[in-house]
Amino acid sequence: MANLTVSGHFVLAALSGAEYQRQDSSVMLRRAGISPELIRTPGARVSSAQFTRLMQVIWDAMQDEFMGMGPRRCHPGTFATMCTLILEHSTLESGLERAEHFSHLFDSTVCMGLERGGDRASLVLHLDLPVHDPHYFLRESILVIWHRLFSWLIGQAITLKKARFDYPAPPHADEYRHIFHCPLAFDADRTELVFDARFLTAPIIRDRPEMRRFLKTSPADLLARPDEGNSYTGRIRALIGRDFSQALPDFEWIASELHVSPQTLRRRLKQENTSFQEIKDLLRRDLAIYHLGRGERSINEIAHLVGFTEPSTFHRAFKKWTGMTPRAWREEEVGAES
Repeated sequence: MANLTVSGHFVLAALSGAEYQRQDSSVMLRRAGISPELIRTPGARVSSAQFTRLMQVIWDAMQDEFMGMGPRRCHPGTFATMCTLILEHSTLESGLERAEHFSHLFDSTVCMGLERGGDRASLVLHLDLPVHDPHYFLRESILVIWHRLFSWLIGQAITLKKARFDYPAPPHADEYRHIFHCPLAFDADRTELVFDARFLTAPIIRDRPEMRRFLKTSPADLLARPDEGNSYTGRIRALIGRDFSQALPDFEWIASELHVSPQTLRRRLKQENTSFQEIKDLLRRDLAIYHLGRGERSINEIAHLVGFTEPSTFHRAFKKWTGMTPRAWREEEVGAES
């Protein structure tokens, strides 16, 4: 969905390498249509389109796909070359092995390695040299890009059984629930994504024309737009839709549309670290931000559209979500675009 939003934390974290190298991050933010003042307020969020543009601005300005955080520069085009080489392979397993071998062609690699044991497989993050990654953004990005890339290549979700991280739970750890949709473990002995080994035999179904279209916005788009079709959370968001002014479907109807029992769906959502109520609340937030940024509706109209009968209740909820009133948010958005 085009109206998904991204936490302001990830915006600032993405710029940490540029700031470390003393580049002007405010210029990059404005080029992406993001207010430098708004993004530094608690609770700030941006649209997925803004975040995609920001990532493209950072890579273009720094000429580095590691965004100034890696042990070496990763020249633009490296990711695209890897993707093209993967297409020569027929299965997920052989594609992952090719991607790993490609990464090891470079000194001081930052890459993922495939390990298999019994009925489980793991993508393990390898950092051969120290990185400048104070917010763990480079680590998170590599995990997300590899997971979503290979899910796209085989045309189905690689459902994660567990995500483990070799660092303490960061202040933004709650965001991980909505990124990985699986049980999380911090302070682990290594950083890895664990999944069912049966996925390794899945065929790679994409062709070169599809890859060319995919690469026009990737990998930025992989980071900005969670793979919503690959989780029960995303499928429920799609079923709920965008108009909260009408009666919402109930949980039992949602379960029937997903061909599972309500008990099974509750269990699946618990495994994804969320709930039906939280999905609805976060969708309301994202829809409100989306419409406020477009400027086509009044604030009272937006309040009604996202399911609030009283504008004052909407104001309180929006301030709780973002730390700002809807009017202040809209004014900052307009300022960033002017």
